[in-house]
Amino acid sequence: MAKQEVSTDAGLQQFLDDLQQCDLPTRQREWFHIDVAAMFSSTPIHAHEIDTDNGKTLLFLNDSLVLLCPQQHILHHFPKHLIHCFVEDRRHHVLLDDEPVFRAELFSISPLEEQLCWVINSAEEHQIPALQAKIAKWMAWLNRA
Repeated sequence: MAKQEVSTDAGLQQFLDDLQQCDLPTRQREWFHIDVAAMFSSTPIHAHEIDTDNGKTLLFLNDSLVLLCPQQHILHHFPKHLIHCFVEDRRHHVLLDDEPVFRAELFSISPLEEQLCWVINSAEEHQIPALQAKIAKWMAWLNRA
């Protein structure tokens, strides 16, 4: 999750700047810069996370979370009270090949086609502190009054 923002313009601009890390097709990049930017021009974005592999993005707003899916040009909005966090630390378990040693998920209770499922994980123990720091930011947002 990127640094928290207080200004409406600053949060949106930081998100658009960070989006440059993604190698997105022109059509998807334009969707973010024109359509998404227009829809969030008056909404404070407190933080964001971007999956640089596919451009999927989480926007952390005051009382809700938005999942942006650029490949389908879909925006999913989830009220904060429907968002949950699950963390699984498997450092002391027997693992099969390719199983993560640590996994966390933000998920929603909503209709199947509308569900949020944002997963971070690692098969490397040395990456766990970075994941724990991200989870701490999730928890701070979830518990913010």
